[in-house]
Amino acid sequence: MALRSPKVPGDAVHHPLFARFYARFSVAADARAGVAALRSELLSGLSGRVVEIGAGNGLNFAHYPPAVSEVVAIEPERLLRGAAVEAAVRAGVPVDVVPGTAEALPVKSEGFDAAVASLVLCSVRDLPRALAELRRVLRPGGELRFFEHVVAPAPGLARVQRGLDRTVWPRLFGGCHTARDTLAAIGAAGFERPAYRRLTVPEGGVPLPSSPCVLGSARKPSDG
Repeated sequence: MALRSPKVPGDAVHHPLFARFYARFSVAADARAGVAALRSELLSGLSGRVVEIGAGNGLNFAHYPPAVSEVVAIEPERLLRGAAVEAAVRAGVPVDVVPGTAEALPVKSEGFDAAVASLVLCSVRDLPRALAELRRVLRPGGELRFFEHVVAPAPGLARVQRGLDRTVWPRLFGGCHTARDTLAAIGAAGFERPAYRRLTVPEGGVPLPSSPCVLGSARKPSDG
């Protein structure tokens, strides 16, 4: 029998200053840094029921293809969740925005055909637990789509990332950690056949600590 994960308080994450900054910056990044095209690539070909964690202000919603029958969008931050509710009204597919955290998803096990993590695994408090929750809620053979900040392949930038992660970066940017090895964590969580490409966001110019990213997918084993 599939069990529902315990619910968490609606304000389990509260970053009001960062939320206001992100709500403005993310819209500009979508328009000027090519992030909107990456969102479309991330979500292309999805169908059925989808759970999205850390939905933020709902910028992914406009990019879900018509074959998606429902999106359950989890967002713990109150201000961003309010913006996501407004974005859900304009979406071309049904979107239900609910409070919750990635580490304790308020949805039933094996209830979704796909899961989406978009620029959020860098900021969850417990990455292995969040990935375990994503695996729990996916049906056997279900797909995880991810677009995430990751540790840089260049040693010099990776050292800068780690230094910032230990000091000011998470405090300034809503808990974001730029040097997480998210690809390795996805494999360690039991997902199989990861396919991905590395990219720099934005392309060109001086790399930022948050510039190294990966975009790809992995599957929950069909045997569960």
